[in-house]
Amino acid sequence: MGSRRKARECALQMLFAADLGGAARPDELVRAYWEELGDQDLDEGARDFATRLAVGTLSHLEEIDDRIRSRAEHWRISRMAVVDRNILRMAVNEFLREPTPRTVAINEALEIARRFSTYEATQFINGILDAIKRDLDRERPQEDATPHPDDEPLAEAEGGAEEGEGEGGPDDEGGEKTASA
Repeated sequence: MGSRRKARECALQMLFAADLGGAARPDELVRAYWEELGDQDLDEGARDFATRLAVGTLSHLEEIDDRIRSRAEHWRISRMAVVDRNILRMAVNEFLREPTPRTVAINEALEIARRFSTYEATQFINGILDAIKRDLDRERPQEDATPHPDDEPLAEAEGGAEEGEGEGGPDDEGGEKTASA
């Protein structure tokens, strides 16, 4: 596993803790994470990347959640599985604030979802991220992004979700569904 994948997993753990734990300030959360839980073998560049992803996501949560809401038709973010919504949030933050090619960010999010969530959640996450990527590609094309050397090479063409795939969910009157079990 590449150091950037491990960094994304660390960022996801910080986001998960912030989501469940509530009001800790991002700087306190990051400090506590690296002191108590963080992978001490992770190189400084990867630690910085993980911290940037977590803090950036938490600092721009409203904007990120608005992007997710615009493509997660019939899903309220609060009803998504905690892991799934934080994978989405982290990837959208990476789309918006890191030079990582968006396709690489999607691939990395899907690999993390395969490890920490379910097959169905992976499809759900792929559908939403692919739709947000298309929106951003129209708004502001990402012409000069190059993969970081530590990012895993793209797997065989994952293929984006078809229009509308992975975007359904429970309607307001229906029973609760989660993106993962």
